[in-house]
Amino acid sequence: MEKIFQNSRFLVIIAVITAALSALLVYVSCINIVFNIVKITIFNLPDSAKGGKELIVELLKILDLLLIGITLQVIAISLYRLFIAPPKSNEIQFLAAFHIKDFHDLKITLVQVTSVVLVIVFLEHAVEFGGALETLYLGIATAVVIAASTFAWRSMK
Repeated sequence: MEKIFQNSRFLVIIAVITAALSALLVYVSCINIVFNIVKITIFNLPDSAKGGKELIVELLKILDLLLIGITLQVIAISLYRLFIAPPKSNEIQFLAAFHIKDFHDLKITLVQVTSVVLVIVFLEHAVEFGGALETLYLGIATAVVIAASTFAWRSMK
């Protein structure tokens, strides 16, 4: 029975493959989106502040997608390293940059990245809609979620 439980850790490979493929799809999509934005911008340069703001919003959305892609990649590599890789392979440079040594560290990294993504979503909204009352509500909601996440993250240490 113990052997079955030991080998069941290889089921995590499903999550690893799914996260890795998802990250790859996000990266390929971002390349396609940037290519199209560059093509459109070259032939139709913004000639007003409104056009410039629309371009900035599009670029912020790409940044948001890239952060999500990086997060998916970190999840894939971390899950592989934590559950499947042999114990002697602890020196993975990519994860060393994120200080991920165990599942707990992975959760903290996810909370931090989620906070950054929320800030980018708020910035997109603020640039797109300006100083509307809805922007204030979104800002308050974002601040509450980030504060709660920060409290949770510090409690996890």
